[in-house]
Amino acid sequence: VATGTADVALEAWRQLQPQRIVGLDIAEKMLAIGRRKVAARGLESVISLQQGDSENIPFADNTFEAVTVAFGVRNFENLERGLREMFRVLKPGGRAVILEFSKPRTPPFRQLYDFYFRNILPFIGRLTSKDPAAYGYLYRSVQAFPDGPAFLEVLQACGFSGARHLPLTLGICSIYVAEKPSTKAAHE
Repeated sequence: VATGTADVALEAWRQLQPQRIVGLDIAEKMLAIGRRKVAARGLESVISLQQGDSENIPFADNTFEAVTVAFGVRNFENLERGLREMFRVLKPGGRAVILEFSKPRTPPFRQLYDFYFRNILPFIGRLTSKDPAAYGYLYRSVQAFPDGPAFLEVLQACGFSGARHLPLTLGICSIYVAEKPSTKAAHE
């Protein structure tokens, strides 16, 4: 979900060698770049990319063994709806793996990171980017995202079990893992 230019899909194939990977994104221009990358590696029979909305995933219930999102859930228009859709398309016992920016908590790194992210990164963006406003949006979206334990609570409220997170790089980002309960476990 939010596959963008297919970098995570390609890395998942490289590391796991699954029979099938489906990437979904709302941005057709990013998908076009991803399709070129997939074709360049000769993986069109394994990796398919399609346009679609994370809050209305165009697949049947219980379709996938895993759902991944990298730096995308904080951009969902309705976070809970998107997570519930991910839950819906997971098979019982399936796993959601989410990589997302988070807010460092340890001083003084927290203050340095916040200053850099709020002031220096947008300044660099204004100098070098065709879309400098994106850098301001990045800061605001990370600040608004319920990271860490708060996001674990959101995952659990959306039906996931065993939700846990691993902060990375001094808390700049985190990996969240949660499961869809198996049918048997859901009835116990």
